Formats: sequence, C-alpha cells, structure tokens
Amino acid sequence: MAALLPAAPAAAETTQPGWTGTWATAQHASYDPGTSEVTVRIPVRVSAGGSSVRIRLSNGFTTEPVTIGQATVGLREGGSDATKPQKLRFGGKSEVTIPAGEQAASDQVQLTVPARSDLVVSLYFPGRLTHISQHWMGLQTVYWTPDGGGDHASDADGDAFTRTDSTFPFLTGVDVQGGNAAGAVVALGDSITDGASSTANANRRWPDYLAGRLSACSSAAGVLNEGISGNRITAGVDGNPSALDRLERDVLSQPGARTVVLFEGVNDLSWGGATGDQVIDGMKEIVRRAHERGLRVIGATVVPYRGWGDWWTEAKEADRQKVNTFVRDGSVFDDYADFDKAVRDPDDPTRYAATFDSGDHLHPNDTGMKAFADAVDLTTLEAARDCPSARVRLTPYRPTLQAGGDGTQITSTVTNTGTKTVTEISTRLDLPDGWSAEPAGSARTRTLAPGDSATVTWTVTPAADAAWGTHEIGVRTSFLQDGRTRHDSDSVDATVTPAPSGVRAPYLTTATTTEEARYAQNDGQFAIWAGGQDLSGWKDEKAAIYLADAASPSGTVTARVAAQSGSGPSAKAGIAVANDLTAPEKGGYAVFTMSAKYGLEFLTDSDGDGKLDTWAGGGSSYHPAWLKLVRDGSAYTAYASSDGTAWQQVAAAIVPSASGTGDAGMVASAVNLNYPGQTTTAVFDSFSTTK
Repeated sequence: MAALLPAAPAAAETTQPGWTGTWATAQHASYDPGTSEVTVRIPVRVSAGGSSVRIRLSNGFTTEPVTIGQATVGLREGGSDATKPQKLRFGGKSEVTIPAGEQAASDQVQLTVPARSDLVVSLYFPGRLTHISQHWMGLQTVYWTPDGGGDHASDADGDAFTRTDSTFPFLTGVDVQGGNAAGAVVALGDSITDGASSTANANRRWPDYLAGRLSACSSAAGVLNEGISGNRITAGVDGNPSALDRLERDVLSQPGARTVVLFEGVNDLSWGGATGDQVIDGMKEIVRRAHERGLRVIGATVVPYRGWGDWWTEAKEADRQKVNTFVRDGSVFDDYADFDKAVRDPDDPTRYAATFDSGDHLHPNDTGMKAFADAVDLTTLEAARDCPSARVRLTPYRPTLQAGGDGTQITSTVTNTGTKTVTEISTRLDLPDGWSAEPAGSARTRTLAPGDSATVTWTVTPAADAAWGTHEIGVRTSFLQDGRTRHDSDSVDATVTPAPSGVRAPYLTTATTTEEARYAQNDGQFAIWAGGQDLSGWKDEKAAIYLADAASPSGTVTARVAAQSGSGPSAKAGIAVANDLTAPEKGGYAVFTMSAKYGLEFLTDSDGDGKLDTWAGGGSSYHPAWLKLVRDGSAYTAYASSDGTAWQQVAAAIVPSASGTGDAGMVASAVNLNYPGQTTTAVFDSFSTTK
C-alpha cells in the first residue's frame, strides 16, 4: 500500500528530495473500452532528464478499481518500439490495484533519461478492462494490442500493438531523479495549453516549446502540461473540474514544482458567462493558495478571440481588457507573460494576427504556440539558471517552395532578449540533402545589444529530385554570452510543390477538358492539373495519368491522394478504371474519388455507354486518402483508408460492360461548372496495381 497515493496527494509526498516532474497530464474523464487482456504503450516527451525514473498513475474519474498486471518504461526507439523496457514495481510488487479515485506511484528504477527525449510507458491489464481514466486530447498516437492480445509490456518491438488512439490512459505523471533540474514549471490552462490545433505527434504545444528553451540552460527545469480542453477558472462540469477545484491535484502536489504559469480565462469570458471581476477573483484565489505552498505564479494575459464563433462582444472584450490590466499591474502575480501581445493583430487587437492563427480565431498554430513560449521571461520562472539570452526564429511559418523553381526567401531573426550585449553571432541553416541556401549579405553579426535583432534573408532552393510534400528547414545560431559560446535553434515545415513536367513511360495521359491539362511525375509521385465541368455522366470531363492494360479481371488498384487544391468544393481526385480510359464508351468504366464537399464518391457506368450514372459514398473529406478498387470480373468494390492499413468498404457495384484486362490510373476533375476556367491540382504519392 506504500505505493498508493490519495487522489490529492499531500505536499510532503511530492516534495521528496530529488524527485522532479518531467512530464504530466491532467486526467479528467473515463470511458468503458469494452476490451480484455490488453496492453497499452504510451509515448511521452520528457522535459528534464535524470538517472532514474518513476511513473504516476491515476484512477481518478472512475467508480471501480483497476489492476495493472505489469508496467514497464523504456526509451522510445521509434513508433511503438522501445529500447530494453525496464520493469516497474509498486511497493516491491509487479502488480498494483488502484482503488477508484486514487493514484499510485511506481518504485524508482535506474534508467538514464536524456532531457527532451521520448519514453514509452507500457501497461498490461489482465482480465476485463472495465474502464479507462484518461486525458482525452493527447495529440499523440497511443498504441494498443487487440482485444485478447495479452501481456506485451516487456516487448522491445511494437509488433503486437496494432490498434491506436490518441488519449492518455491512466498515466498522469513521469518523474526523474539525478539530473540537473532545479525544479518544475507547471502550465495550468485550457485547450490552448492542451495543444489544440498544434501539429499532432510533433510536441508543438507551447509548454513543449518552453521546455525546449529551458533545456538550453545550465540547469534545466521540468515543464508539466496541465491543460484541459474547455477548462475554466470560475466553474467546472462533470469530467472537467474548474482550475480551482483541480489546483491541489494538478499543480500544488507536482513533484519539484517551483512556479505556475496560469493561462486561463478565455473560456470563462467567452462562452462561460463569467464577468471580468469573477475571473480576477478566481485568479487571486489561485495565487493565494499557490503562495501558501511556496510556489511562484506567473500570470498569462488572455488572448484575443474575435471571430471565434459568435462568442465575442464589445462587453466581453471590455472584460478581457480588464482581466489583462489586472494581470499586468503586478499587484498579485509574481510576474506576467504577455501572451495577448505576442499574438494579437496590431491593426485589430481584438483578433489574432494571421501569422499565429490556426484558422478558428482562438487556437494558435504552431508558430503561435512558439510565440507564447517566447513571451515567457525565463528569469521570472526561478526554475532554471544561466539560460541563453539570444533566440533565433525562422519566417514564414510554412514556406512553400516549387520543385525546379528559382528559390524561396526565408528569413532568420536573432533577438537578444537578455540584459547584456552578446557578441560574435553566427547563423546557419540546416537543410535536407541536396538543398542550397544563399544569404543576402553576411550571416555573421559582431554585437547585439539587449533588445536588438539581426536578420538574414536566405534564398532556399530544394534539390531537383526533392520529394513533394513537407520537409523540415532548421536554423542554428551561436553567440558569445559572458565569454561562453551559447546556441539556439528553430525550425519550420516547408512544403515542396510540383511543377508541370510530364510523365515517363510506361505512364500515359488522357484528358477530355476544355482547359489544357498538365502533369508531373517525381519517381512514385504524380500530379495532375485539371479543369472540367464535371466527372459524372453528363459531362465526363477529366484528366488522367494511367497505365494501359493494368486493371486485371481479378485484381486491385490502389492510390493515395496526398493533397488537392483549387477550384470548387466538388472537385474530385482519385482512381479511374475502364476497358479503355481514352474511350470510356468501350465499357468497364468506374471512378473512385475524394471531394471536399461530398467526401468519398464511387461512380460507375451501369449500362456501358461511357457515362458515370451511379453514385455511392459520402462522409467527410480527408487527406491523405488511400483509395482502393478491387475488381472481380464485372464486380467492383471500393475501399478507403486514412492510413493504408485499416480499410473501410465504401460501396460495391456491378459494371456489366467490364471485360478482359483494362486501363487503370489516377484521375482529377475541377467540377468547375460554377467556377469557370478554374483548375484543380491533385497530388498522388502512391499508385499500384496487383493481380
């Protein structure tokens, strides 16, 4: 029983000498998974490092106990693979039963955990798993064995983990000992802190970026993300307790906690019905309770949200400004981080600047998340020492480069955020193999006074054979600070787009559009620029890249639509088969596509006249989209998948005119009847046929 912790552990438990929280999440809901004899493998990105580790588990939102038959922790090898998973014990035992509403901490295990590294925690559940206490928005792929899969917690390879989701089950904390961390910073927040609209599986929440900044200090700090989507200060609901109600559990009891960054209030003010004074009173109470426990509290200003649904009003904006004035005035908080200033539009401070807006006008994109982390003065946290004072950032947020183009301008900016001059600043880009970058001027700066910035504009050209899609461009700066060489880095995701260049044998093209169709091929990638009023029977206007005699009487045609842009919402891209794609009236004609408006669309020719006169499908649109047509004589079956592994049958149809071996290819149509002259661009990064 020594391993069991109460639902709200006392401060003495979590301030044991040497333990520092390095990863955390806030449990807030539960569900019945309807499964038995399963193992889950949970990847986590730690902040601070150490020489030993323990995990904390929560059964906080259930009415029944849960038994964990075995638990392990190991460094992540990639995907669901782990390097030598270490068995964990609880009070000396490999099995632990956690009563409803309680927590358990594992015993210490020796494991060298580098700062900013990935661990995998595996939990085996014997018998029927009746419920899961969870944090639902993990933004991280979590791996499960199938029902009845058994105990695979000690497996190094992840082959047994064939199911996935993105919630964190039971695991609520990872702690380390033996590192150089001077303490932990707890981020108490809502969906923005939780990472909503940031890139999944990329650790681009603002606390992740803050952890990256702190890892460059001589003594690092743990950063614990205690964000819950929809959380409020002034009120809570079942499954989402208020910030005040969860303060003890999620903040005050965290191992090694030194400082809290409070970033809440937008839900209270927008849809929660709270006044500015009520939010301020709640903030004061959080600060009072944190100070009683010896923690510093940094207040973050409430971000703009005009344009987010219909929640914004002039009166609510006045309340937001009132709260932000309170946060900034310094009378209650130990310091503040001006998140509002970091992302607001200077021409309309009630809105996000476009650079930082994810598109919903409340949640930031990755660059906005980075801007929040940059807005935190590390010296105010008092959780790390001797941090680099200069930062480097790349713009734009998502540069676009064209294959075979003349290059794209990307700017690096180094800013001295410290109180002393730094010298000998040098900046370089880290590019994929075969890429080039030419700076306009020198990439070196002699001195940089506090508050000053130095910019370098680079012309970046991708390799001639660069794959279309996303590539990371990094930047690294070095400088002298107090006589020592220090570093900072940044990166952006650059998108390489195709340029028309034709296709190579054995691939052929055919088009029936008024607008000139264009094509490109880059090894196994293909692009089609197509017009056309419609692909359905009344017009059949399209462009295609195809293989002659590739559709076997009994076989499969598969393609992945990586992206589609341009024209209207009905534009289509996908697979086409026919006895002869240049003459659909010869029979066997079927098309399986994705469109923004109608989702999956399976169109077939029921009478052999070359017109697509039947339709099935529907649902939401997504990219990339795996599409598959399986043919058995005249019977065609359409399947779709988001990952190329788990396939969903969309529809089946009989195409009586199908005979012998036919043509198979990739097809696109702009469906531009209401968008005259417009074209659609469809990019495919996989195409295959099998017998």
